[in-house]
Amino acid sequence: MTADSSRPLNILLVGVGGQGTILASELLCQVLLNAGYDVKKSEVHGMSQRGGRVESHVRFGERVHSPLIVRGEADFLVGFELSETLRSMDWLAETGEVIADNTAILPYTSQVGQSPYPFDTIERIEGRGIALTVVDGRKLALEAGSEKAANTVIMGALAKRLPVPRSVWEEAIRANMPESFVDLNLKALGYGFEY
Repeated sequence: MTADSSRPLNILLVGVGGQGTILASELLCQVLLNAGYDVKKSEVHGMSQRGGRVESHVRFGERVHSPLIVRGEADFLVGFELSETLRSMDWLAETGEVIADNTAILPYTSQVGQSPYPFDTIERIEGRGIALTVVDGRKLALEAGSEKAANTVIMGALAKRLPVPRSVWEEAIRANMPESFVDLNLKALGYGFEY
């Protein structure tokens, strides 16, 4: 998919607090700005510090007027946690694509048996006939050096699908991350890109 003058591209990132969803959206925005796009972002992270839902809307193109994606118009749904990915499916356009980490983080209500966790999330998404890429972000991040880079692995999978050269992503990581995390995140990005 490419952004053109007729319509911006819409990317919705979802996860739970502590997964680096906001950090990933900030990296994405910096990459898109560096590539010359007009970019708008909006985020919701209410109780995210306690493991609650986090979502970030990112829109980019030649000209973008609003940071919010209209429900049903997301070109990409990037999920860092499975149940949050499933919960956000109605944001996706008919021709949209899902990139999901296979991580399941059970909320307290599921842990104590008050509400079932949707362990069949992948099958439910596949059943809708939607383009789906499932990435084992934690495993690939561990191979890169630390599971904390799982969000960058997932961004690498997204990077391959966007009209921005990999080198622009690498430059943004070098310029915006602490030096001690640059090599880890470059490896993680590469693993996701090549997945």
